This record gives sequence, structure tokens and C-alpha cells, in this order.
Amino acid sequence: MDSNGDRIEKLYKNYEILTDAKEKIGEHELEYREILDAVKGTDKEKRLASQFIGKFFKHFPALAELAIDRQLDLCEDEDAQIRKQAIKDLPLLCKDSKEHTPKIGDILAQLLVTDDVIELQQVHLSLLTLAKFDAIGTLTGIFSQIELGDEPTRYRNFQFILNKLMKVGSDVITKEVEDFIITEIKKILMDVSADEFHLCMSILNQTKLSKTVTGHAELVAIATEQADLEANLGSLTNDDETVERFIQCASEALPYFSQSQVESTQFIKFMCEKLLPVNVWNSIGTGEDQHTTQLRLLKVFAEMCAFCGSLDKPAEKVEAIYNVLLEFMPLPPADADMNETPSFQFSHAECLLYALHTLGKQAAEFLTFPDDAGKLKDFRSRLQYLARGTQGYIKKLQEAVKDKTTEEKKSEENQIKITALKTTSNISTLIRDLFHTPPSFKSAIHLSWVAPKPKGDSKSPGKRHAAITFDENGKSKDSKGPKHAKGSTGTQKVYTPPSGKYSGKVQNYSSKSGSGSGSSSGNSRRSGGGGGSGFRRSSFGSRGGGSGGRRRY
Repeated sequence: MDSNGDRIEKLYKNYEILTDAKEKIGEHELEYREILDAVKGTDKEKRLASQFIGKFFKHFPALAELAIDRQLDLCEDEDAQIRKQAIKDLPLLCKDSKEHTPKIGDILAQLLVTDDVIELQQVHLSLLTLAKFDAIGTLTGIFSQIELGDEPTRYRNFQFILNKLMKVGSDVITKEVEDFIITEIKKILMDVSADEFHLCMSILNQTKLSKTVTGHAELVAIATEQADLEANLGSLTNDDETVERFIQCASEALPYFSQSQVESTQFIKFMCEKLLPVNVWNSIGTGEDQHTTQLRLLKVFAEMCAFCGSLDKPAEKVEAIYNVLLEFMPLPPADADMNETPSFQFSHAECLLYALHTLGKQAAEFLTFPDDAGKLKDFRSRLQYLARGTQGYIKKLQEAVKDKTTEEKKSEENQIKITALKTTSNISTLIRDLFHTPPSFKSAIHLSWVAPKPKGDSKSPGKRHAAITFDENGKSKDSKGPKHAKGSTGTQKVYTPPSGKYSGKVQNYSSKSGSGSGSSSGNSRRSGGGGGSGFRRSSFGSRGGGSGGRRRY
């Protein structure tokens, strides 16, 4: 028998000795040390050592740190199969020794950045196994990496909580664990990037906060603080970041507004006072992005209007909406050909007319222009011109879809036409109400880009449709901007702001959980060929390393 065979046989013999020792196992420290030393041997010795270290770990507390270090050596091995075996066995160290769970959770949280798909799956499984032993300890390790890890590490850990951990059920995610997650997420929200903000809100949506009116109010309060609505912004010229933050935060708050209990009033106030004044409005977005940004802003604003409470000085807010609406509701030109259908930016007009109609009832006298008959005549002339254009498109769109089968209507082209028909029909309904003397506010419409909510879903916003404008033939076109990427308010792209631009405004909602979260520090992550996903392994809770200053939302 060769020397390798002798060492393998010795490992099995030590295993038998430790197994048979029972209550006297503590007297066999030498045999356990030999198992720990086997991590420096052949591949087979390493695989056996990985399995045996966890098996007897609890019986040798004096060797705990050495045993953990040896297991981590295997997790960094050049051989991928050995790494995966070691990662699989790592949670066993905590099965009966939960005091080590935060540290092992921290290590596994670092390993989430691996690019090896199979290895990543094993890290997921090991973290879930660890959570079954001690969920709060595991989360303490995960949140330590979220707190001080680099951007990829933070992002992967947020994703793990959202897509894996929150799905395991109430046997692991107990009330106590859920409360811990909520507390930690609120603390993290003090200092996050844009993508992280959305992940945090998605995680909170999976908790009890999404199930009660009180929770909805809390989620809206978080989004409100992130939007920094109380800031004295002064001139917002070219402040695209302020606008983007508003859109993103309002989008996150939208599912939780309700007409009688959780109002959108603060967002509406900010929009009317800070973003709709014409000099500011015309500076929102630059070049080709202006059309896109303004429409996204108007869409989220229109959706929020339905949940607005009583406004202070409502006539001023309505006037701000009215002044912007005039840009999308022009006067008929003196030489207008009455046989031609005029062209309008209908998506913008729908948003602004809906906002004017919804909020106008709080200042009904404004739209009668009691002190200026000329303004009333001007307004009614614009409404008539828009109505003529709208009716022309409605007829063309109805003709385009009337003979289509149910299957044909599912095509992208026909879906756009159907949405376009909803847009123009909504505008027509709103114009009829506003053309009354005095204006009426009785009609109820469903915004064209928001599909009905899924049945039985009281908190999820409906799916949003793409914005549309139309040419003279009733065909859809992209009137002034590039195609939009899919996002949470109509069609939008997720914004990632520059470093240092996120608002840390959620401190009022955070509280200390007593978790002692921190992050290990030490060896840098190993990269390049030869495998091994090295990690920091100094004692859990030390606050060295990390990513320095965090971007703020």
C-alpha cells in the first residue's frame, strides 16, 4: 500500500475512533487535528477532511477557529470540485454551534460573487441550509457584506435575500426573522445606490409591510424620504438627477397609495411646485431624452393624482398643470385645413388632462376664469382643436382594429393601436367634462398605459403599456424620443446615478437591532485562472476593509 493509501486509511481510522468514542470524544483531540491537517493532502484527503471536519466540529471547541480556517482553505482550493464539496459542508460547522453562524454566513455571502454557475448554486443551497439552522445569524453575516462589501457583493446579497431566502416559507422566515430583515433593510436604505434601492423596496414588499395599511404608509414614507421632497432645491435647471430620483421613488410608492388612507399629496405638491413651473419644465431632460423623461414624469404624476388628498392653495397647483398643458394643447392655426387631422402628442395630453381633471375639482373656479373672459375663450378654443384631432384618430383606430380576431389583436402592432384607442378615448372623455360650463369632474377613466391589476392583487400596480403618438394615418410612431426601455412607470430605463448622489434620508425609520453586524477583513479576493474565490476571513464583526463611502439615493 502506498503512502497516499496509508493516509486515507488513517483518516478513516480516525473517523471510526471519533465515532466510537461517544462521550469520551473530547479525549481524542490528536485524531481530530490529523483530520484538520488532511486539508493539505491529496484531493481525496481534502474531500474526506471536508466531510469529517463538520461531523465532529462541536466536540472540539478549543479547535473551532483552526477548524473553520481549515474548512475555508478548502473553499479556496484550486480544484472546483473540492471547493464545491467544502462549500456544501461549511454549514455543518454551525448545526450544533450556532455562535459561529454569523461568521460562516459572512463567508458564504462573500462567495455569492462567483461566476461559476454550479458553484453559485451550491453557495445558495449552503446559505439556505445555514438559515434553517439559524436564520438571524445567517442574515447577520449577509447584512455585514451588504453593509461593507463592494458593489457586486452587495448586489448579489440583495438578490439572494429577495429571490431565494424570502421564498423559503414561514418555517424559516418567522415573525422574528421578518422583523430583523425589515430593521436591517431600513438601516441599509440610509446609504444605497439606485438599483439597491429598488431591491430593498422589493424585499420589503415580500414582508408584512405590504399586507397592511400601516405597512403601506411606512413604505410610502420610506420612498418619500428617499425622494427628498422637503429639499430646498432652488433652480432645478438641468437637474436630471432630481427628476430621476423623483420618478424612481414615486414609482416605488405607487402600489401603496390609497384614496382614503395613504395619500400621494406630498409627491403631488412637489411636482406642482418644483417641477411643473414652465421655466423648470422646459429644462427637464436634454436633447432626445427630453421627450422621454418628461413623459415618464407625467405618467407617474398622473397615476399619483388619483390618491391626492386636500391640497394647500389648490388653485396654484392646478394653474401649474394648466400652464404646461397649454404646450400640448395648441391653438388652431389661422390657416388650418379643416379637412386634415391635426397631430398632437396624445400621451402627454392624456396625462396632463387627467391631472387637471382629477385635481381641478379642488379649485373648480380656476377653470371658469372668472376674471378673464379671454382666457376662457382661449381654453375652449384649444379644447375644441384637440377634440377635433382626437376624434379623427379615434375613427382611424377603430377602423384599424374592428375586424381583427382575438388572436390578431395580440400582435404588437395591434396592441399599440388598442392602447392608442384608449388614449384618444380618454382624452375625448376628459375634454367633454372640461368643456362644460362650469367644468364637470364626474367622468372616471382608466389611464391607457395601466392595465387592470391582477385579480385579487390589491397592492401590485397594473402592467404599463408603451407610450404612443400617431401620424396622420393613425399609425403609431415615436414622436420625439428614442424607444423606451421597460421599467416601472410606463416604459422607462432604470437609472443608475453617479457616485455620491443618493440621499441618506431614512434614518428616522431605522432602529438598532443589536445584531452586531460588521464585516470580516483581511485577504483580498483571489481572481484569475486556477479557481478559488478567496475571501476575507478575520474574526466576524471587525470593521476593516469595505468599500468606503457608499453612493446615496
